[in-house]
Amino acid sequence: MYTIKLFLFIAPLVISSRTDQDYTSLDSISPEPKSRFAMLDDVKILANGLLQLGHGLKDFVHKTKGQINDIFQKLNIFDQSFYDLSLQTNEIKEEEKELRRATSKLQVKNEEVKNMSLELDSKLESLLEEKILLQQKVRYLEDQLTNLIKNQPQIQEHLEVTSLKTLVEQQDNSIKDLLQTVEEQYRQLNRQQSQIKEIENQLRRTGIKESTENSLSSKPRAPRTTPSFHLNETKNVEHDDIPADCTIIYNQGKHTSGIYSIRPSNSQVFNVYCDVKSGSSWTLIQHRIDGSQNFNETWENYKYGFGRLDGEFWLGLEKIYSIVKQSNYILRIELEDWKDKYYTEYSFHLGDHETNYTLHLAEISGNGPKAFPEHKDLMFSTWDHKAKGHFNCPESNSGGWWCHDVCGENNLNGKYNKPRAKAKPERKGGICWKSQDGRLYSIKATKMLIHPSDSENYE
Repeated sequence: MYTIKLFLFIAPLVISSRTDQDYTSLDSISPEPKSRFAMLDDVKILANGLLQLGHGLKDFVHKTKGQINDIFQKLNIFDQSFYDLSLQTNEIKEEEKELRRATSKLQVKNEEVKNMSLELDSKLESLLEEKILLQQKVRYLEDQLTNLIKNQPQIQEHLEVTSLKTLVEQQDNSIKDLLQTVEEQYRQLNRQQSQIKEIENQLRRTGIKESTENSLSSKPRAPRTTPSFHLNETKNVEHDDIPADCTIIYNQGKHTSGIYSIRPSNSQVFNVYCDVKSGSSWTLIQHRIDGSQNFNETWENYKYGFGRLDGEFWLGLEKIYSIVKQSNYILRIELEDWKDKYYTEYSFHLGDHETNYTLHLAEISGNGPKAFPEHKDLMFSTWDHKAKGHFNCPESNSGGWWCHDVCGENNLNGKYNKPRAKAKPERKGGICWKSQDGRLYSIKATKMLIHPSDSENYE
């Protein structure tokens, strides 16, 4: 542009000079050679200006061409990016439609499950009321039978009484089956809730904002817990002939492992699993074998117990305390990993609920790793009940346990990882557990049992 301006400035000067020279030649006579040289100079100046103009135009064309090429490249990149973005947008829209359809289906299922849960709750309450009435009838019949035997010891049991006892037993078994069905329904409800939470997370990741708080709660919370039904407890029933624990049952001649009813002193009747071994019977208070039962339960459920006595279960802190307060007891812990079995026995003392069921123990014998620190007061805690002054463990550690100053790694009620068939034996799954000496174990199965320390004199 500068060259063009220069040319436009020089050209009029040259033309003006040329015109002045023509007028001068007309007015005055000058020699012919001088006029020629003047014309050649003008031509040279004009040619030089044109040459500079050409160079300037050439440079300008090159620069303009480069800028145009850059613009075309940027336009191509923008077109490609816009095309990719449109494809991704279409995919996201399709995923959004699928998630909306799945959410709608899950909302319908959730409502159905909730209605079913309410129906089961009402049925459960009626069944429990029927069970209490049947137990009262059984008690009345037993009293009548006792009086009959006392008054007529030589007469055989009346056929009507026998049939009534059989009927009552059948009713009791049917009630237990129905309660197990209710528990299964609650487990299915938990699985539905997990699926709904997973769908909510996917919806949040894709940027969908829907008001589904009424049926699909997105508020973070602890895992849903199965209500503790206390399947084995009989309320306000007193039978003087019911044994106080499994040791007395064994001394009465019942030498088979199984579920029995006991009634510790100043306590109600409830069922326990008696594990017969080494010429005696132990009361099983905790059992884990396959991870089928969720142990990330609330303080209330750990207090009164949960699970099934013929599978995985926790007996309940209140029931354990009612047993061990009768005498001096031994705590036996049996561990099984994917290669070996171990056991450790402790003498121990357990406090009541006012002390958060504080545990104090000392090792007696065994070939297994240490499960507890000795000679220390260990308070029981769960994710929703932290003992005062207790180490603040995160909720993700899961499972109630007697803790001291560390979290999670020595908790036999912790999370049970599903087994992996092709993994190494020490990493197959189960409970990831660290003993007091720092060694890490992969526990396949656990048992916690109690037994009087002086079983011969115990009554």
